[in-house]
Amino acid sequence: MTVTYGDFLATKVRRAESLGAEVGAVHRLLHDWQGDIVREAALAGRFAVWADTGLGKTLIQVEWARQVADQAEALIVAPLAVVNQTIAEAARLGVEAVYVRDDAEADTAAWAGRMAVTNYERVAGIDPDRYRAVVLDESSILKSADGKTRSLLIAHFAGVERRLSCTATPAPNEPEELTSQAEFLGVAKRNEMLAGYFINADNGWRLKGHARGPMYRWMASWALAIRRPSDLGDFSDDGYVLPGLEIVPELIPYDYVPEGQLFAVAGATSLGGVGGRAKVRKATLQARCERAAELVAAEPGEAWLMWTGLNDEAKLLADLIPGAVNVHGALSPEDKAKHLLGFATGEIRHLITKPKIAARGLNWQHCARQAFVGLSDSYEDYYQGIRRSLRYGQTRVVRAHVVLSELEAEIAENVRRKEREAARHTAEMVAAMRDANERRSA
Repeated sequence: MTVTYGDFLATKVRRAESLGAEVGAVHRLLHDWQGDIVREAALAGRFAVWADTGLGKTLIQVEWARQVADQAEALIVAPLAVVNQTIAEAARLGVEAVYVRDDAEADTAAWAGRMAVTNYERVAGIDPDRYRAVVLDESSILKSADGKTRSLLIAHFAGVERRLSCTATPAPNEPEELTSQAEFLGVAKRNEMLAGYFINADNGWRLKGHARGPMYRWMASWALAIRRPSDLGDFSDDGYVLPGLEIVPELIPYDYVPEGQLFAVAGATSLGGVGGRAKVRKATLQARCERAAELVAAEPGEAWLMWTGLNDEAKLLADLIPGAVNVHGALSPEDKAKHLLGFATGEIRHLITKPKIAARGLNWQHCARQAFVGLSDSYEDYYQGIRRSLRYGQTRVVRAHVVLSELEAEIAENVRRKEREAARHTAEMVAAMRDANERRSA
């Protein structure tokens, strides 16, 4: 018998075993396709839901937790900024949820019989043995977190019977994300996935030439990727068609003369690495912030979301934009949550913050204006930041201004290139996983 390449790869990793059970009717607030996701995840017992922003991951994960465990035996771990939103969404399904910071709070009468919600910074103080089911919301933290945090999450919940991992559609070529989620769910070890599907090249791990299809078919046994309802079959996309995105480059002129040279240079490749980029960013800080403030002043009735990378950028923007609120790392968790909620309700019109603080899980469809006052090479930060506004429920074209020096134009193009690659890979993954599921159910 001829052994195909796909057959060979299949021997390198384990097929995910079904550890769950069939469930009955799901809550009436869920769409039919959301209910199908809950049923498939519940049947698997350990499962990943990779659903694009705005597809109702919070409702799906709360309903999954309710179905596979009693309320008091389920824990949802979420970014701090998303905790209150998760509790509010749970209430829509008739599920009582409460924020728990440690086991002492979990033992109080106020918590008894309720679903627990905590944030990632509190995980070490939570006893996993008291739960039958755990959800990692915005589980891309498994990739972006430092190795210590990632290892803690995987090891801490290794004994929990049923696990759900939820995030926006991951990058198929990012081994850190795919291997970490597989390891958290207990379906494969990192070294198994790397040996089966990746090759260690000069610039890091990448997919083997013919491994994408076999990997997607294997992942279909423990994960589901969806960009819109029709990805799951004969479902309508009404209400799930995005209004559009307009990216507006705002390039600030700047002549940069590297140390030891006589003339100005052009292009990010001539900046002399990270140090050179940092010098240019600081040197253009005033001009970039002033341009961002001009954009806000030109549309005074609009809500604006301002993304920064440097503390000095955020401080200056707050000085230049009347009434703007800067949500920064030194604030208490309570103050951060209060301000982020204030922006959602309209109490705060102009919000300044960093992607690492607020670019995950928050629903800000009321805002159709953003500005990136500086840009890193992280496509995920850029994507997640934009998708706080560009998500299902948004009714207007979202306009995102990218305010950089002219020398950093290549950085913006690099992020756009990553965006195009991610969209192509995601489309391939969704199609392959859907085909694998249809073949299995036929």
